[in-house]
Amino acid sequence: MRICIYGAGAIGGYLGAMLASTAAEVSLIARGPHLQAMQSRGLKLITAEGESIHRLNCTDKPESLPPQDFVIVTLKAHSVPKIVPQIAALLAPGGAVVTAVNGIPWWYFYGLEGPHENKRLRSVDPDDQQWQQLQPQRAIGCVVYPACDLVEPGVIRHVEGNRFTLGEPSGEKTERVIALSQIFIEAGLKAPVRPRIRDDIWVKLWGNLCFNPISVLTHATLDIIATEPGTRAIAAGMMAEAQQIAESLGVKFAVDIEKRINGAAGVGAHKTSMLQDLEQGRPMEIDALLTVVQEMGAMTSIATPIIDIVLGLVIQRAQQAACYG
Repeated sequence: MRICIYGAGAIGGYLGAMLASTAAEVSLIARGPHLQAMQSRGLKLITAEGESIHRLNCTDKPESLPPQDFVIVTLKAHSVPKIVPQIAALLAPGGAVVTAVNGIPWWYFYGLEGPHENKRLRSVDPDDQQWQQLQPQRAIGCVVYPACDLVEPGVIRHVEGNRFTLGEPSGEKTERVIALSQIFIEAGLKAPVRPRIRDDIWVKLWGNLCFNPISVLTHATLDIIATEPGTRAIAAGMMAEAQQIAESLGVKFAVDIEKRINGAAGVGAHKTSMLQDLEQGRPMEIDALLTVVQEMGAMTSIATPIIDIVLGLVIQRAQQAACYG
């Protein structure tokens, strides 16, 4: 089995290091000083159990790799449209593209019964190139839960979590998704195969779509956002709007809004990824986390007044900082 991880930053590097212990032939696509460090010194993974060095095939030239059974995309969502041809060229004839990317994926409406079946989402696939070149029948959903940091080039620290929830858009337990789950489990990861992967996508998005932009606008950590009455109310309002949209599309939420917010509060003084991106001058994942929900609201004729306001503010903040991806 050949597996390519496209975007071997914190999460992609952690996944690659874990898969290195399996029989899979693993390759990492990276760039810059991080790539150079991995090529010269190997990938160092720091965990609660200690440190380990992993010698993997690392390159910035995807065309140099043989056809892959799985291409796992771990890039920020806004980075994916630019490299669609490279991802497509990597796939073996029966290969699958695994979307381990935050937010609503480009294939979301593929095969989803109802009036929106096979509709495209312009906010995450503006030129329709992911749908056309990667092809939705090749897609496997993946919801990423681990927290990792890129400490320095070539060095990744695992903070917590080891679950990568997998699922076919159709909900079927196909041979390919079972094989991928098994190799993840062999690597010491949790990789349940869900029959309703869209439910899992929304539960994670539920928090990201509110906590991330609020943190950018306030510079507050999760514990403050989730407990200060004003920001907690804004988060709850955004989540309620998103829940109405999702449920109109058949999604079922296993937890309620209060429990989800309390869970975020329990994480403590954590800076969201979007706030970290702002502070480091990197493009922020606004469209895949917020704009797409606004788009789906328009599609389902469900108003999103609170999301609209927060989205307008965070886009302006990102533009001022030259961080709008």
